[in-house]
Amino acid sequence: MATGSGAADGEALAGGMMNAGAVLRRGALVERPAPRTAPALHVYLRALAERGFDAAPSPVRLTGDGREQLTWVPGDVALPPFPGWAMTKTALRSVGSLLRRLHEASAAVPVDSRAEWPRALADPEGGTMLCHNDVCPENVVFRDGRAAALIDFDLAAPGRPLWDLAMTARYWVPMLDPESAASLYPAGLDAPARLRVLADGYGLSPRERAELPSVVEAATASCRAFVAGRVAAGDPEYGRVLAERGGWQRWDRVQGWLVNHRETFTAALLT
Repeated sequence: MATGSGAADGEALAGGMMNAGAVLRRGALVERPAPRTAPALHVYLRALAERGFDAAPSPVRLTGDGREQLTWVPGDVALPPFPGWAMTKTALRSVGSLLRRLHEASAAVPVDSRAEWPRALADPEGGTMLCHNDVCPENVVFRDGRAAALIDFDLAAPGRPLWDLAMTARYWVPMLDPESAASLYPAGLDAPARLRVLADGYGLSPRERAELPSVVEAATASCRAFVAGRVAAGDPEYGRVLAERGGWQRWDRVQGWLVNHRETFTAALLT
C-alpha cells in the first residue's frame, strides 16, 4: 500500500478501491477494515509463514471495532497511471515468480471449509487451495525493481492456480485492448510477448499455457460481473471509475479483443 495523506490517528494509505480512505499506517503496523474472513485469513497467513513464504504481511490482531492489524511491508507500490518501472519485463517476470511461490506454499495449507470465502472474483470451478484473486499492481510491493511481497488478501478464495494467474495477467500484461490500456499503462506494451514473460516467470506447464487465454476471458467476465454488482449496490467509487473509463462499452471492447486475439496469445505462449 502506498503512502497517502497524513491523519490525526495514523498515516492514511492510498491504493485500492475496496477500502479507499480506510487504511492507516501506525509505525510498524497497518490497520484496516477486517474482511469477513479475517479470522481464517490470519490463520492462513501464519501458516504461509511457517512454510517459508515471507512475502506477505503478518497478522497481529483483530480489534474490537471490526478492524485488523497487520505488519507493515516496506517497499514501493505502483498506483495508476502505472509508472514505467513497474511495467518492465524484469518486474513482470518477478510477479510471476512471486505468485508461483505463493501457490507452492498455499498448496500445503488446508482450506478452512467453515469460512465464507468471497465468491465474486473466485474461480467458478473451485479448488483445493486458497488463491489471492487480486494480484493487481496496487497489491504488489516492490523492492529494487522486483516483486517482493503481496498484500490485501481480502478476495482470497479456493480455486485453481491457473485462475489466479489469469487474474494476475489481466492487470500486469495487461490483457486489455490498446485503447483501454492507454489511460493507465505506458504506451507500446506488447501484450502477447508480456503474457509469455509472465508465464515463464511463473513456470507454467505447456498444458496450462494452452488453456490460459480462455481462462483470462472467463476471468474478465467475472470481473465485469463484479463491477456490475458493486455499481448496482450504489458503490460511488466503482460507479465513478466505470464512467471515467468508458462505461460498459469498454468492457464489450475488451472482451471482443480477447476473443479475437486468442490464437495470437496461444501462439506466443507455446512458441
